[in-house]
Amino acid sequence: MQIHRDLNKLPQFKNAVITIGTFDGVHTGHQQIIQLLQTEAAEIGGETVLITFHPHPKIVITTARHEIKVLNTLEEKIRLLQKHGIDHLVVVPFTDAFADQSAQDYIKDFLVAKFHPHTIIIGYDHRFGKERKGDYHLLEAEAAANDYSVKEIPEHMLQDITISSTKIRKALLNADIETANTFLGYPYFFSGKVIEGNKLGRTIGYPTANLLITDEFKLIPGNGVYAVQVVRSESSVVRLKGMMNIGIRPTVDGSQRAIEVNIFDFDEEIYGEILTISILQRLRSEVKFDGLESLKKQLALDKQDAIKALTN
Repeated sequence: MQIHRDLNKLPQFKNAVITIGTFDGVHTGHQQIIQLLQTEAAEIGGETVLITFHPHPKIVITTARHEIKVLNTLEEKIRLLQKHGIDHLVVVPFTDAFADQSAQDYIKDFLVAKFHPHTIIIGYDHRFGKERKGDYHLLEAEAAANDYSVKEIPEHMLQDITISSTKIRKALLNADIETANTFLGYPYFFSGKVIEGNKLGRTIGYPTANLLITDEFKLIPGNGVYAVQVVRSESSVVRLKGMMNIGIRPTVDGSQRAIEVNIFDFDEEIYGEILTISILQRLRSEVKFDGLESLKKQLALDKQDAIKALTN
């Protein structure tokens, strides 16, 4: 998959079959559209071109930026899309100026001038241009004059995407990782930088890597204890086993939300490293224990459950 980030340096696409969207999550609904794109391109000997935006358009056009939560950072989205055999991914910088262009200019100066599409595959509910005045019908009306064809994404696929996206976000916020992973088609994951914590875990035999999430818009699942796989930035192949707690640590202080990962059979200093955490199963909710000894006993049981979950 070729990745393009500069609209002024795009190649000459061969019979470009394009689709446009945020593709946040690259979940099972999105994967149906990718298959549709590939089928159409194969029939005409063309190339698949997926156009997405960064940052997420809602982050630019809304005044409540702090409320926006995305399933994937841009780099995570790229990593997921690379697995699906797309020929070209074009990352369009989404700015106020881009959002402010008219629907007609969007078609003429963006879609046609930059991509020279053979076919545009788009949903009936797709909106574009200033005040979101552009739609599928306008693309159809401009097709003959601009020498492209338009094909509509079936309504049931669009419903699948909407339903899946809503269920994934709701499930993650409610710590229902099993439901989220089912709709995603892969284990939900995020990355964080290892920072210093209070080092309490090592005093009870369960040292933890405390993670700082650097992307403010990344959705972090609800509080609880999870079975996880861990990949270090230095070794993208080796998957370590572990368990993670997301929460306020009520037994210790109960004041600030933290993300702590205990990596099994691991004893290295990794401060400053980036860890990628894939969440496979929720083990239990976060609870307050009557002391560190009770917490230690529960952690032993959690580890057994995590190993069982990760083995299965």
